[in-house]
Amino acid sequence: MTEQPGSSAAGDGGWEPVIGLEVHCELRTETKLFCGCRNAFGDEPNTNVCPVCLGLPGSLPVLNAMAVDYAMRIGTALHCEIRPSLFHRKNYFYPDMPKDYQISQFDEPINVNGWLELPDGSRVGVERAHMEEDTGKTTHVGGGGRIHDAQHSLVDYNRAGVPLVEIVSRPDIRSSLQARLYAAELRGILIATGASDGRMEEGSMRVDANVSVRRPNDELGTRCEIKNLNSLRSLVRAIEYEISRQVDVLESGGTVLQQTRHWDENEGQTVALRSKEEAFDYRYFPEPDLVRVVPDTTWQSEVAAAVGPMPADRREKLAALLGPDGATAAKADQIATVVENGLDVLMTKAVHAGIGAPLALARTANEASAEPDRARALDTAAYTALLRMEQDGSLSATQAKVVLADLLDRGGDPAALARDHGFEALGADSLSGVIDELIAAHPNEWTRYVDGDDKLTGFFTGQAMKATQQKANGKAVAAELRRRRG
Repeated sequence: MTEQPGSSAAGDGGWEPVIGLEVHCELRTETKLFCGCRNAFGDEPNTNVCPVCLGLPGSLPVLNAMAVDYAMRIGTALHCEIRPSLFHRKNYFYPDMPKDYQISQFDEPINVNGWLELPDGSRVGVERAHMEEDTGKTTHVGGGGRIHDAQHSLVDYNRAGVPLVEIVSRPDIRSSLQARLYAAELRGILIATGASDGRMEEGSMRVDANVSVRRPNDELGTRCEIKNLNSLRSLVRAIEYEISRQVDVLESGGTVLQQTRHWDENEGQTVALRSKEEAFDYRYFPEPDLVRVVPDTTWQSEVAAAVGPMPADRREKLAALLGPDGATAAKADQIATVVENGLDVLMTKAVHAGIGAPLALARTANEASAEPDRARALDTAAYTALLRMEQDGSLSATQAKVVLADLLDRGGDPAALARDHGFEALGADSLSGVIDELIAAHPNEWTRYVDGDDKLTGFFTGQAMKATQQKANGKAVAAELRRRRG
């Protein structure tokens, strides 16, 4: 395989990382995968349970059709082939799985052979995206929160049976940066399809990273799997640590053992959990209480029609609004922020209402994106009115940011909010008098400005803002300074 953008093949003494990610995303269904229990985060422990998800004798699973729909949306967005699929029982004993087995798709997954293109232009293959049920949540109380030093453990079965799609990439990733780009882009896709909320902090999206190192073009090295990474920051740090650890082992003459490892965020290191050579035989066999899932062409077509524009398409549309400026790195980062926070519609409506695209992008990517949940609930007409006040000079940039903070906090009429702050526009006569006073107070700086020192524009603008208690408009000050210089 050719080296991908962002590859660190030349680093670490010529060692090349080889990384594959397994991303588990919970689906946004109202109920669990095989029963009618509520699928909700944060409810009282062990209240969303029933005989089916607790695996009591005589209970029978019934497949959630909406979960299949969401799984196919994910497959469609990842350019996968959607195939007939079969559920299996994955047998193992662990306290957070009350049935002592997990229902999962094994050798016949619903989505196969897809790919995801990253913003840097590289493409990562998707081996499969299969359906399964989530496990419960175990909390180890006391010590460091790990089972080996806990005083006791608590199990919450609310999550047991929640529908999951596990997305398995091919080992095409070559750096921690590229892994982060993949996980972030995939999260955006999951949210855009409506299949998942992608909230890593709530466990809706969790990442396992398979990491190995090799000399470029050599056979693949021995991989280690880092389990349950729940933030992009942890993903990057864990991969970078594991690459360094494996390189140190190999360069000291040792052998990397195939292991499952845990990322310790506090210590900044991975810790061995168990050897893969000792992995359980899960004794997969077809789930006898469920039939094969065979979505017909009509259903698949309906799913494809329900999949809206993906993050890459939305970024492209925002860049087009900006014209040539949309291609700059700084603007690209701002565009990515707007799309990631789901605020592209807010920005687009403002531009279509006559707001300059650079101003709309700046306010949406910076101030609005600082409060994305509130910004998504903003009245677009009020937001556009505020930007128009800044654009026509009624408010300075600083004043507009203050009013926007209020607008995000409690809504309302931006003109009324501006009046509440005393942000009435400064008249031309008043501004002229202020500049007269500044020139008289700073004759040396004025002489240098007249002689061509344009850096002093900022000085005089700052002094004017201070003298008028932020009521002056920076653009109007700069225009008046240029007029007087001639």
